[in-house]
Amino acid sequence: MDYRKKLIVKPGSKVRLSKLDPAWHGSHDSEKEAAEEIAKHLSTIAEHQRLLYGEKQHALLIVLQGIDAAGKDGVCWHVIKGMNPQGVSVTGFKQPTPQERAHDFLWRVHPHTPGLGQVAVFNRSHYEDVLVARVHNLVPKSVWTTRYDRINEFEQLLHESGVTIIKFFLMISPEEQLKRFGERLDDPMRQWKISDSDYTERALWDDYIGAYEAMLNKCSTAYAPWYVLPSNNKWFRNLAASQIIAATLQDLHMQLPAPTVDIQAIRAQYHSAETHPGKPEATGKKANGKKSR
Repeated sequence: MDYRKKLIVKPGSKVRLSKLDPAWHGSHDSEKEAAEEIAKHLSTIAEHQRLLYGEKQHALLIVLQGIDAAGKDGVCWHVIKGMNPQGVSVTGFKQPTPQERAHDFLWRVHPHTPGLGQVAVFNRSHYEDVLVARVHNLVPKSVWTTRYDRINEFEQLLHESGVTIIKFFLMISPEEQLKRFGERLDDPMRQWKISDSDYTERALWDDYIGAYEAMLNKCSTAYAPWYVLPSNNKWFRNLAASQIIAATLQDLHMQLPAPTVDIQAIRAQYHSAETHPGKPEATGKKANGKKSR
């Protein structure tokens, strides 16, 4: 099944999240059944990230949004791990600092976008300014309602500069969120993630759903589409995300650049060194030991 076609928010459409099932898991029934396919997608991602890094004609931005415990960190652990960390950055956008608040809302975001040959992952993103800012009335409605257009323009600028953008909204149910909060309480390795807001924010669930729907409906474009990933099943979240990333990279039809040196000449030097392994080459030097100019 092509999850790009199944899970994309088509530009101009109106998504109602209440009509979607966060426990949906496609044609697979278990993590064991999906494991081989996930591994194949991770291999494809690794191969094409190498092409991306070598060709340096494209960049990739992956945006992760979702309510607390939806699995943003999980995608980083289980999907982004397929990439070489030399070419990947992960940035989380939390509460703005005083310096950041003194600028426009996109000022803090732009420096973290990927350059050509690079992958950037936003674990929370510029969309916080139409989510948290909206739900908590951090700015007037007259301010946050204009931000959808500014975001679309910002993403179009990135697209025109060679950045391919994939945006994932990780959708879980209130029951699944509460279950995951409970698991954190019982797991010493994850207790550090617990915050006071985990439970207080649950009272605003419907407000967040409204904000997410507006985000999806107003900001899914041909150049920066949103995908809604049913994420109650973590393994399906990883399967869908890895398939979509792999297919998107393949569609770039990248190639490694041609060598910048004379391969035949270098090969001849190599074979000469093989024949006389104990005798270093004197390339670039005269017989008397002085360097040539």
